[in-house]
Amino acid sequence: MKIEVTRDVFRLAQVFTISRGSRTEAKVLTVRVSDGVHQGWGECVPYARYDETLESVETEIVGLPGEITRTALMDLLPAGAARNAVDCALWDLEAKRAGKRVWELAGLPEPRPEVTAYTLSLDTPEAMQAQAAKNAHRPLLKIKLGTPDDMQRLEAVRAGAPGAKIIVDANEGWSAEVYADLAPHLVRLGVALVEQPLPAGQDDALIGMERPVPVCADESCHDRSSLPKLKGKYDVVNIKLDKTGGLTEALELRRAALAEGYDIMVGCMVGSSLAMAPATLVAQGALVTDLDGPLLLAEDRETPLVFDAAGVHPPSASLWG
Repeated sequence: MKIEVTRDVFRLAQVFTISRGSRTEAKVLTVRVSDGVHQGWGECVPYARYDETLESVETEIVGLPGEITRTALMDLLPAGAARNAVDCALWDLEAKRAGKRVWELAGLPEPRPEVTAYTLSLDTPEAMQAQAAKNAHRPLLKIKLGTPDDMQRLEAVRAGAPGAKIIVDANEGWSAEVYADLAPHLVRLGVALVEQPLPAGQDDALIGMERPVPVCADESCHDRSSLPKLKGKYDVVNIKLDKTGGLTEALELRRAALAEGYDIMVGCMVGSSLAMAPATLVAQGALVTDLDGPLLLAEDRETPLVFDAAGVHPPSASLWG
């Protein structure tokens, strides 16, 4: 078996800003796994928040043995971007060998389109209101917040898109005091969910705190081992394949989280359609689907995912799975 890693860069349609910084392009790693007859591929987005770089993740991947299975991979690499790309490539390879779709191999129902959030980049209130007005036709808008001026931004977005469903992502940018002050206004402005309001290492402050709007764990939830630490703090878990280390663990985390009473959000880093494709299987029936990465790009894979009024469609076999 041969494993190849390449670096790919996709230009963004516009500058994308969150509380940690801005970017103008998506830098990803593409992994191809070949058995000499069939080839599977997957994509990951190394994330500095988790001490990942293109170099460090590529080193993890090229250090793998020549013969590898998804089961063995779980022990060879930790949850993270490197394992994600290889795991998804192995799923794709298995599907091509079997002449079936990945959802069939995984014992899942045939996937359908899921309405996805569209993310508004962090900006001035005026600019965010303009973004909201431009995208007011979309059924679900996600607002990037996490600064001392967030109340003005919230008001501006609601004014720009009075009929849209809104979710908020603070990216660990609030303190417990700020979140407590903002919570009633989240309700007033019709916010449906707030994602990771506090830093992951300080989220014990959520225990016992009123949660008038469902609170979702993102940076606080990586894989199944994260679940015991979430009790009493969160209502929803955000499953991202670059955190779980691939589709295999993502499906297991979904089952475990649902069994423990959590709702599911399925999110993404900013990557191409190849990165989103496996996540569409995890997103089936989720409370919130946030797989808008390709919508933020100025360029994409040759056979991209389809986005329309029904949402994000499952991938064609020519893309993945």
